[in-house]
Amino acid sequence: MSAKLLRGCVWLGALLSAGVLVLLVGFILINGVPHLTPRLFAWEYDSTNVSLMPALVNTLLMALLALAIAAPVGIASAIYLVEYAKPRSRFVRLVRLTAETLQGTPSIVFGLFGLLCFTTILGWGLSLVSGACTLAIMVLPLLMRTTEEALLAVPQSYKQGGLALGAGMLRTIVRCVLPSAMPGIFGGLLLAFGRCVGEVAALLFTAGTVAQIPHFATQGAAALFDSTRTLAVHMYVLASEGLHTNEAYATAVVLLGLVALLNGGANWVVDRLNARLS
Repeated sequence: MSAKLLRGCVWLGALLSAGVLVLLVGFILINGVPHLTPRLFAWEYDSTNVSLMPALVNTLLMALLALAIAAPVGIASAIYLVEYAKPRSRFVRLVRLTAETLQGTPSIVFGLFGLLCFTTILGWGLSLVSGACTLAIMVLPLLMRTTEEALLAVPQSYKQGGLALGAGMLRTIVRCVLPSAMPGIFGGLLLAFGRCVGEVAALLFTAGTVAQIPHFATQGAAALFDSTRTLAVHMYVLASEGLHTNEAYATAVVLLGLVALLNGGANWVVDRLNARLS
């Protein structure tokens, strides 16, 4: 009797979760798909077309820049904690506790830190680079923890075999450990990318809300200091103004499609990596 009750509770929870997901996605699609018009994808934004294309380009630029900053630091830190640091040492426990605490910190706190540090003290202002650095700090704990778990899942026999054959520690990690952990590391990168894509609160304080693509062709690296608006911020601004609610729903459809495309691409790449390793 208890087993049947437990099985029923599990099925009920699964059905409720799936039902909420279907209702949410259906509500967004019903309200947004009819308003996906060609003018919404114009290259330049103005008050009549409220185009989302600049925000879409800025979203990809900011997420890629944030990962370019955070990924090397996060992956290298995880490699040190797993392969070089003494297990269960005070330093390792402190770093893991700090990472877990930062991972649960509200994004508005990171936004206030970015506003104080990057936009004010460093003088970068509301800009693409300020938002990217803030996002990099936000996703750094996530990258550290996912990479660490991926490295811990690699059998110790891989490292022991490499060392037994005379390879050094660094060569063993690069040639034996990292390739086996690559699916988990790549999954962590995609999770971090998804968080960058959906972030709003922190970017309002650091990147601003200007709906334009940085002019790299004419300004060069100086365009990194232009204020930008990501797709999630664009949707928030349109919904809060109350003048373009239909376009806000259409933007939500595009954002939902982008996240679904990322998840599908991530699953395909991870399957290919697992097939190559097996």
